[in-house]
Amino acid sequence: MAHTDQRTMRRVLQREIAGTIGLLTDEHDFSVMRRYRSFVFDDHSTYLRQVESLLKSRAARGGHTTLALFDPEDYAAFCAETGLDPEASASRARFTARLAATGPTVPYDGRPLTALLPDLVDEAVRQATWEYATILLTRLGPCATCGEDIGRAAFTRASDLVARMLDTAPPGDRHLVCSVSAPAETLVAVLHADQGAGDGTGLDEAEALEFTGVLALGLATRSPGGLVMRVSSPGTADRVHGWRLRGGDLVALSAAEVFDAYCTDVESGDLISPEPGVDYCAPPDLGQEDTPPEHRH
Repeated sequence: MAHTDQRTMRRVLQREIAGTIGLLTDEHDFSVMRRYRSFVFDDHSTYLRQVESLLKSRAARGGHTTLALFDPEDYAAFCAETGLDPEASASRARFTARLAATGPTVPYDGRPLTALLPDLVDEAVRQATWEYATILLTRLGPCATCGEDIGRAAFTRASDLVARMLDTAPPGDRHLVCSVSAPAETLVAVLHADQGAGDGTGLDEAEALEFTGVLALGLATRSPGGLVMRVSSPGTADRVHGWRLRGGDLVALSAAEVFDAYCTDVESGDLISPEPGVDYCAPPDLGQEDTPPEHRH
């Protein structure tokens, strides 16, 4: 009886252990990992099927599993820094454990891997965008005139502007996209806000930080860019509003300018038919900014 109780207790404890799987999401990363003799898979499709089978098995036993993005180059660098043998499965486990704490992850929720992989890749892109924007904002340093940290001031201003957009938007679920032409590449951030999220509820914190950071970078560096907000509410046409980033300011677009932006092919410049059930509108008045123009860096 005592042995049975011990086995039962161990099974209960196993269900309470959270696990992380470092996932090779594409063929290229998979092929790089095949240079290690201890990596026994030789086909990416088979590998993904085995991972999915393991995920289902753990879920059926009540276990919780997180998926992390496994980057072979980062793994090689990790082993070189720590002196670990990259051929050892224990080294991959230690690297995966670090990913669980610092890298992009998504929880396994029972959906097929084909549905989860895009979420994991999007999370990785989002984290990389946030880190890149943060680095650029930090490098701006203090203002030569007043000594204020330019990046921090821009982030505060961007936070205020995002809050004003959500507060003044028409009722409905809001989908915001901000793009900024950074020095090396164009950064794009997305923010979803459910109806009533003007006070911060219903917002994903990581998503909001990334979005605010990209907007702050555009403001601080006076880079060209734009911001679009789409508001959806049952029973009414979607409303689309837009702003232009120009000279460190956010300038509202007129209804005609929003229409032109949405109905023009970016690459060819040709006109595109307007989307049915969508109203292209001038954005609501955001009111007076908290930061006066003379203190904007």
